[in-house]
Amino acid sequence: MITILNTHPSLLNDFLAELRDVSVQTDRAKFRSNITRIGEVMAYEISKVLDRKLVEITSPLGSNTSLVLSKQPVLATVLRAGLPMHQGFVNYFDKADSAFVSAFREHTDAHSFEIKMGYLASPDLNGRTLILIDPMLATGRSMYQSYLALLKRGKPGRVIVASLIGSEQGLDYIKAHIPEADIYLAVIDPLLNEDSYIVPGLGDAGDLCFGEKL
Repeated sequence: MITILNTHPSLLNDFLAELRDVSVQTDRAKFRSNITRIGEVMAYEISKVLDRKLVEITSPLGSNTSLVLSKQPVLATVLRAGLPMHQGFVNYFDKADSAFVSAFREHTDAHSFEIKMGYLASPDLNGRTLILIDPMLATGRSMYQSYLALLKRGKPGRVIVASLIGSEQGLDYIKAHIPEADIYLAVIDPLLNEDSYIVPGLGDAGDLCFGEKL
């Protein structure tokens, strides 16, 4: 299942417009806030497809039944750009476990790179619903390598990929390499440039959130 959230008018489109706007991007706090808010919107949409159970609730004036999550997901975030988006998910899935993976590009020449993996912290994933969170799905390689690293902690029962902006190429890569995954994107952009950045995209999400890296 592939879900693209900007196909229907909503506040998500306003948040996306501000993320892309170079005149707004200079406000680092605003940039992080908009990513967090899109994470909240996406968490809400994903919550609609998760397994639920019927429970009886007692209020001060009586009782009722409600459909609540039967199990909490694991929210897996690719450091560092994924942190504000992860916060949006945590705001809504506030009882969920979290996992963290560091994945970064190491350039071998002007236009080529390898994905390097570092830090990994994760609960047991066996049989769990794993939500992989990374704002930019460019080539898809970082997301896939992060998923492979997380498999060291067990085999999830369900996999959901969540990104703000994806390229057609990145989407195809994930469909081919994690075919069992449901994919949620706020928007699809058509192109990657020669440096494998999404066009029009929004630039380097990590740098815009936290400052340029050496």
